[in-house]
Amino acid sequence: MTRRILLGVGILLTVGLSLFPFLWFVVTSLKTQKEVEAIPPTWWPSGSLDFYQSALVDHHLTDYILNSVLVAGSTTLLALGIGIPAAYALARLRLPGKVWILGALLSISMFPQLAIAGPVWQILERIGGLNTRWGLLLPYVTLTLPLAIWILASFFKELPAELEEAARVDGCGPWQTMIRVMVPLAAPAIFTAAILTFIYAWNEFFFALLILTQPERQTLPVGIALFQGEFTMPWGELAAASVIATLPLVILVVLFQRWIVSGLSAGAVKG
Repeated sequence: MTRRILLGVGILLTVGLSLFPFLWFVVTSLKTQKEVEAIPPTWWPSGSLDFYQSALVDHHLTDYILNSVLVAGSTTLLALGIGIPAAYALARLRLPGKVWILGALLSISMFPQLAIAGPVWQILERIGGLNTRWGLLLPYVTLTLPLAIWILASFFKELPAELEEAARVDGCGPWQTMIRVMVPLAAPAIFTAAILTFIYAWNEFFFALLILTQPERQTLPVGIALFQGEFTMPWGELAAASVIATLPLVILVVLFQRWIVSGLSAGAVKG
């Protein structure tokens, strides 16, 4: 009984410490400017939405949100469009050197962003991709594709071979088998790969700052970082913008948490 109580207290403390920064930002975003500057700080906000209006209108947060939706959504679609057939081929077809291919894919994701920033910038400069959304997609897809392929390939490996044999008997080729039979069954892994890819592209800061220089094309993390004034720090607007940027990801994870766990645990028992 004592162990259970201590375990429960430990879990509550861990969750509380993890959520406190986000909850404090929520509280701050609902304060007035006077309450933000109050010393000692006030713990209960008055419920004002002035900071949200200022962030959305005065600081053009809606433009940054639209840019992030376009970039993150396009990255997710491209990563899945390439990753699904690649993962199916690596998991189900007889290909020489599949282990080496998977190892090479994982090694790509291990490179720190700073190490590849110079080559990426030079390549985009030569092909005219600087300060364009499609130029930002190239490093995003490159960095998210290995994880997507790994998750999908692990799930495809667990599907029974009898399903493919039955599809061949019905006259389906490899593409038809993948699209009509295997992809619907791999929905948990596809959702997992899609959500993780979207979260990465939504939160990524370094390449967005490096590649997109015009304010009207910058994504949400970069736009929020530029909220800082010349002499003051708009803490209320920053808090409101951070809540707006974080809330969609929290909703996605909560809604699809079972699918995410199922997709990430694929291949953990069998292999």
